[in-house]
Amino acid sequence: MYAANEPAGDASLRPRGWAGMHWSPAIGAEHTACREAAALFDETSFAKIEIIGPDAAGFCARVFDGHVGRPPGAVVYTQALNERGGIEMDVTVSRLDADAFFLVTGTAFGQHDLGWLRRQARLTGADVRIADVTSAWACFGLWGPQARELLAPLTQASLANVDFPYPSLQETTVADVPVRALRVTYVGELGWELYCPMEYGAALWEALAATGATPGGYRAIESLRLEKGYRAWGSDIGPETTPAEAGLGFAVRRGGGFVGAAALGEPVRRLRCLTLADPLAVALGGEPVRIGDTVVGQVTSGGYGYTVARSIAYAYLPATASGAAAVAVDGDWVAAEVATGALYDPKGERIRL
Repeated sequence: MYAANEPAGDASLRPRGWAGMHWSPAIGAEHTACREAAALFDETSFAKIEIIGPDAAGFCARVFDGHVGRPPGAVVYTQALNERGGIEMDVTVSRLDADAFFLVTGTAFGQHDLGWLRRQARLTGADVRIADVTSAWACFGLWGPQARELLAPLTQASLANVDFPYPSLQETTVADVPVRALRVTYVGELGWELYCPMEYGAALWEALAATGATPGGYRAIESLRLEKGYRAWGSDIGPETTPAEAGLGFAVRRGGGFVGAAALGEPVRRLRCLTLADPLAVALGGEPVRIGDTVVGQVTSGGYGYTVARSIAYAYLPATASGAAAVAVDGDWVAAEVATGALYDPKGERIRL
């Protein structure tokens, strides 16, 4: 959050109870700027890993369940599974070259993911170098419907869909800074993640901030991704949840050939989105969820969606669950509805503008 953004927010949206303790109206202002114009986020803390070597392509195909065998320049959202089919990693994998891959994962999960990959390399004897390069790269996300027009004057790269489609990667310059530009999103809007050598970080931030994009914080990212239905490892997904349970079956390639493939099957529970009847009752995680009089799960993550104007919560529910539910927030049962899909832009049209 940035205090300068607070006047543009709505103080009346402060959640009741614990969720309102460390809340700021700046969150809503940053969220709205991203949906309606453009916002700039410092994602330098995101963990980054490189996999390089003669066996890199085969190793990635075995470890990840997605279509990571695409040509250089491709960016793939994928998971790495354990032998039970549980999600050990949730990452984007960019192919830099025939034998070089660049992974981006969550801020807190770099060491976990690095350890998992290195164990897999030892088990298979793969000739690869797996390196934590987090400290080598600064990263800034520029997202929103105006992102293309703000970024275009700073780079010689064509940002048109035909030249720079979603999702893909290009090496280019932005404001004379060498960057690795990824057309990806964690907020559900048009935009790019721009990676540059750490020593250029301040210069790149200043150039991007000068475009007029609103600086935003991680609390705004959380609100944006909840509306869009993007998952977060460690809360919504993890080693005890499968892609099908988490609604991520679309990211799994057919034909198997990857760790955990044999364990995958039809789920008896699914991660579902709930909208609470009281918009100021905000669940943060761990709250019980019931259907009728029976507690059937607990909230994995939750927050307020400033575009859809609803309190949002996610929970694993029986696969057949639908309709009315209730969530216990600060000791009170709050009526909720089970949504049928993403609350915001369910067809993903915004990210391909």
